[in-house]
Amino acid sequence: MKKSVGWIVVLGILVILGLWVMNTYNKMVEHEETVESAWSQVENQYQRRADLVPNLVATVKGYASHEQETFERTMEARAKATQITIDPTNATPEQLAAFQAAQGELSQALGRLMAVAESYPELKANENFRDLQSQLEGTENRCTVARQQFNEEARQFNTIVRRFPGNIIAGIFGFEKKPYFESDEDAKHAPKVEF
Repeated sequence: MKKSVGWIVVLGILVILGLWVMNTYNKMVEHEETVESAWSQVENQYQRRADLVPNLVATVKGYASHEQETFERTMEARAKATQITIDPTNATPEQLAAFQAAQGELSQALGRLMAVAESYPELKANENFRDLQSQLEGTENRCTVARQQFNEEARQFNTIVRRFPGNIIAGIFGFEKKPYFESDEDAKHAPKVEF
């Protein structure tokens, strides 16, 4: 009788341990999927921005045809930014840094393009340009929100993966910490404005 009670206790402990492992694993999968979904939204917003660039360039080009170098740099930066793809399940900090750098180059190119546009009062009054400028501004805000949401989801996932005893389950099943978006180096310095 004592042997059967001992086996029942051992079996009970194994069942409880198995349920805990299953619950922890499922929680990690759920949070990893949320991180991947948040990354998709980041890519979605950056794609929206990239889709606006040709229209913006074409509109400005009609007024400032002699600014060919600015147009070419903007389109090159757009092409580079849209070529980098990241698999969120295996993202590394280096991949995310390369993605951010390409997006930063596009942001700088757009800034130069907008500076050219500011030199043309008739362009600034053009309804198509104003609409594109407004859409671009809204898209930049959406990109910021999507990056913040991604970082929050990555933080929650990383907390689960790194916290004991979940880190043991994470190690067994290969769950790894996700990288974060970080600010660009240029963002640490205020822009220089000269008149």
